[in-house]
Amino acid sequence: MVKTEIDRRYGRVREAMAREGVDALIVSGNEYTGFEGAVTYMSGFVIVHRYAYVLLPLEGEPSIVFPGEARYVGEHATTWIEDQVFVDHPGAWLTDRLQGRRIGVYGLDYVMAARDYRALEGLELVPFDVQFDLARAVKSELELESVRDSVRINTEGFWIFLEAYEPGKTEREVLAPCEQYFVEQGCGRLTMDMVLVGPNGSALPEFKIAGDRVIEATDLVLPSLEIAGPGGHWVEVSRAVTAGSPSPDTGRMMDAYDEYYAAAKDVMKAGATAHDVHRAVSKGFTDRGYRLGHVTGHSIGMTMIEFPKIGEGVETVLEENMTFSMHPHAISEDGQACLYMQDTWLVGAGGGEPLAPLPMRIFFGSETRP
Repeated sequence: MVKTEIDRRYGRVREAMAREGVDALIVSGNEYTGFEGAVTYMSGFVIVHRYAYVLLPLEGEPSIVFPGEARYVGEHATTWIEDQVFVDHPGAWLTDRLQGRRIGVYGLDYVMAARDYRALEGLELVPFDVQFDLARAVKSELELESVRDSVRINTEGFWIFLEAYEPGKTEREVLAPCEQYFVEQGCGRLTMDMVLVGPNGSALPEFKIAGDRVIEATDLVLPSLEIAGPGGHWVEVSRAVTAGSPSPDTGRMMDAYDEYYAAAKDVMKAGATAHDVHRAVSKGFTDRGYRLGHVTGHSIGMTMIEFPKIGEGVETVLEENMTFSMHPHAISEDGQACLYMQDTWLVGAGGGEPLAPLPMRIFFGSETRP
C-alpha cells in the first residue's frame, strides 16, 4: 500500500475523531463474512481466523492487536503497522493502554468480542460506527480500481451463473461454478452468495443458501452475488433468471425496477441526500403497492454494509466517489412474490453510474454475453 493512501485514510478518520473529541479509536474486525474489512482498511491485514483490532491514536503511531492464539493465523507481514501486539486478552491490554482517555469504538454493537467489551466497560467509550464509515465512504482512485475489479469479477460470475442455469439442476449445481471462478480470481473467502427462488414466475422473499432443491422451468431464480476481489472491496451485482414467464406481480415489479434504474442515474449525485435517493428510486414500487423488505441501498466498501444507508429520513449528503449497493427488495402484499436485483453504483458530480455492464432486465437463460 502506498504511503499517500495510508495517510489519506488515517487523515480522514482523524478528522472525524477530532470533531467528536475522541483521543483514540479502536477499529474492530472479525472473521464473520463482511466484518473483516475495517481492519484490512486500516492495516492491510486480512483476518483469516478469530479477530483483531487496530488502535489509532489521534496523534502518534497505530498498533494492531491480536489474541495470542492467532499468532500463526494470517500473514502478519502484510500489515503496514509496525507495532504488532499478541496478547492473551486484547481487551485487558487495550484497557491498560487507554486509561483516562475518551475512546471511539468501531464495531461496538456487532463486531467486538464480548470478553473484550467487558474489559473496556470502565473506560469512556464512544460508539463510532457511523463516523468511521462516513470517513471512509469517499473512495480514492486507488480504491476505485479495486471496486471496478470486483465488479468485473462479479459481473462475470453472473454470466457464469446464467450459462450453468438449466431447469432440472439443483440450486447448488448452478451456483457452484460461480464460487469456483470467484476463488480462482482471488476472492478467497470473501464471497456471500445466496439465492431467492420460487414457483410460477415469482421468487419468495427469503434469502437462503443454495441447496438441493431442483429448479423447475417455471421458477424464478435470483442469485444474490456478493463478493470482494483481491483488493478487498465488496460489490453486489445480480439479475433474475427464469426459463418460463414472469408472474404478473414480477412483471409489474420489473416495470418499477426500470423506473428505479433511470431515477438513480439522475439522483445519485453529489449534494443529494440519502433520503432524496430513497424517495426517488422507491417511488415506482410504492406507487404500485409493493413494500420494500430490505434497505433500498447502502454504502459499500471494504466492509460489506457500511453507513450511510439509502433510506427514509437519512439526511447524509452524498459526495462524489462514494459507492453504493442498490437493491430495492420489492415484496407483494401477500408475501409470495419478490424481485431483488443488485447493482453497485458510483456517485458522480452530475449523476450516478452503474458499474456493471448488465442490462436491467429479467434473463431467460438463453442469452449470450456481449
